[in-house]
Amino acid sequence: MEFLKGMDISTLKEVESLGGKFYDRGVEKDVLDIFQDYGVNAVRLRLWNDPYTEEGEPYGAGTNDLPTTIELSKRALEKGMEVLLDFHYSDFWADPGKQRVPKAWRGMNLEQLERAVYDYTIETLEALKEAEAFPTLVQVGNEISNGLLWPYGRTPDYDGLARLVNAGIRGVRAVDQEIPIMIHLDNGGNNALYREWFDHFMEKGEDFQIIGLSYYPFWHGTMEELSHNMKDIAKRYGKTLMIAEVSMGFTMEDYASYEKLAPHERKGMATRPDVVAKIPYAMTKEGQRVFLEELFNRLKEVPENQVRGFFYWEPAWIPVAGSGWASDAAIAYMEEKGPGGNEWANQALFDYDGNALPALEAVRDFVF
Repeated sequence: MEFLKGMDISTLKEVESLGGKFYDRGVEKDVLDIFQDYGVNAVRLRLWNDPYTEEGEPYGAGTNDLPTTIELSKRALEKGMEVLLDFHYSDFWADPGKQRVPKAWRGMNLEQLERAVYDYTIETLEALKEAEAFPTLVQVGNEISNGLLWPYGRTPDYDGLARLVNAGIRGVRAVDQEIPIMIHLDNGGNNALYREWFDHFMEKGEDFQIIGLSYYPFWHGTMEELSHNMKDIAKRYGKTLMIAEVSMGFTMEDYASYEKLAPHERKGMATRPDVVAKIPYAMTKEGQRVFLEELFNRLKEVPENQVRGFFYWEPAWIPVAGSGWASDAAIAYMEEKGPGGNEWANQALFDYDGNALPALEAVRDFVF
């Protein structure tokens, strides 16, 4: 497998539709062309089942339904890029803190959910194939450290979890026997989590090819802990590893004037001092570059070249009015507190005006 230098571009269509533009050295370009100029050869796309209210109001954050996924996938494939499809199996964000059953699947028991996952996976992949937007890798579930489709697939019920993940894997295999399949957990520095999770899953799980890890330095431990975990699980499970999500901030400057939201509507997590205090890197453009250079060196240290890629999370989610983490309707669906502004803009690989940052040079210069 070619080493993948990847970018998650799930909000790109929304950002562009709201007027977001991208520049490299002052020249406006298609952001995918900019990425390719810096050696990027893959994109990652999340997929939500039905990211709308029953009245048709979009949930936001890219509103990553199947038509949006098809459009972005085709755009990347036409440029010769690899595409990682990220099934959330939810109508909106799925992560260790929430794995909500899609509206259409509510009230189903475990057996019915198993069938729904299988059928949905097949139907989605067949639609992508028909549209000439078929991915080159597939991720079954998003950050499923605590399971998926709660409560049935919630840890420590590894039996239920395995049945639901296996249904997704079998659905992929019903359409394509060869495409690499990823299982993705968060907290890449937590070796105990990975050992417990995969020890249980290996007893009951269908075959898969890639272990995906998230690593955010303000949540997921030190770089040394990440390195230790990668080396251990590479040897323990013999799977290909990929960093499925990673990012690092480049500034503490606020971006309220770009979002055009009232103070009570903004989330602003990424510039909170208590979050930033956990990061042993400067929140500057050069600090962002240094972080990536150290990460890449750690990837090369894993024996036998078992790390085969990374995906930077939402590098093009620059702050534009109208693009946020969640609409009011989405917050109600998740039963969480708002507000729902863009909390990630200072983690992008472009500044607030869309200019490419020096960290992209680290991506370009990294030789695996």
